Amino acid sequence: MQNTKLTFREKTEAFVTKPYFIVTLISVSFLLFFTGQPGTPLFYITIFITLWAKRWDWKYFGMTRPNWSITIFRAFLFAIGIFILNDFLIQPLIELYFDKIDLSEVGGIEGNLSNYVLYLLLGWIIGGFCEEIIYRGYVVKRLAIIFGDTNKTWLFSAIIASIGFGFAHYYQGPSGIIAACIIGFMFGLIFIYNRNNLMVLILTHGIYNMIAITLLYLGKSRMIIDWVHELIK
Repeated sequence: MQNTKLTFREKTEAFVTKPYFIVTLISVSFLLFFTGQPGTPLFYITIFITLWAKRWDWKYFGMTRPNWSITIFRAFLFAIGIFILNDFLIQPLIELYFDKIDLSEVGGIEGNLSNYVLYLLLGWIIGGFCEEIIYRGYVVKRLAIIFGDTNKTWLFSAIIASIGFGFAHYYQGPSGIIAACIIGFMFGLIFIYNRNNLMVLILTHGIYNMIAITLLYLGKSRMIIDWVHELIK
C-alpha cells in the first residue's frame, strides 16, 4: 500500500477537531470567564485555525445557505420575543434580588450618534456574528456531537454554552451574568431547532442588540423595566 503523507493543514485539522482538544479548549476558556478573565481570544484563534484547516467549511459550525426570507422573518420574531420576555419578565425579576445591570462599559451612547453607529456595528459583528459562531456554532454543536448527537446532548450543550455566555458578560455584574445566561439559553433552544441554520441565530442576536442599543441611544432602555417595577411595588 502506498503511504500518503498528511499535509500540515490536514494534521492541523485532525488535531483541532479531536474531542479532547475541543473539550479542553472550552473548559479552559470557561474557567477564565469564571475567574473574571477574558477567555474569548482562545475561541477566536481556535475557530480561525479550524476554519482554515477545514478549508473554510462553514457547515462545521452549522452555517449553510438558508432560505433568506424565512430566516429573516423568523429572526425578527425571535428577537422581538426575547426582548419582550427580557424587559417584561426576566430583568425585572432579577433586579428584585440583585442590582441593575451594569452598562457602564457601553456608556456614552445616549444622544451620541457616532457612538450609536459604532456600537451598532459592534453589536452586529461581535455580538451577532462572533458570539453566535463561538457559543452556538462551536460550543453547542461540537459538545452535542461529542456527547452522542441526541436531543438530550443538544439540550445539555445549550445549557453549558449559556453558562459560559453568561459569565463572559461578567463586566455587567451579577444581574448581567444571570440575564445573559437566560438569554443565551433561549438562543441555544433556537439553535436546537435550527441546527444547520446558524444564520437565524446571528440575525436574531444582531437584531436583539440593535433594539437594545437603539433604546440606549434614545434614553429609553429602562422604560419597560421601570414600568414593570412600578406595577409590582
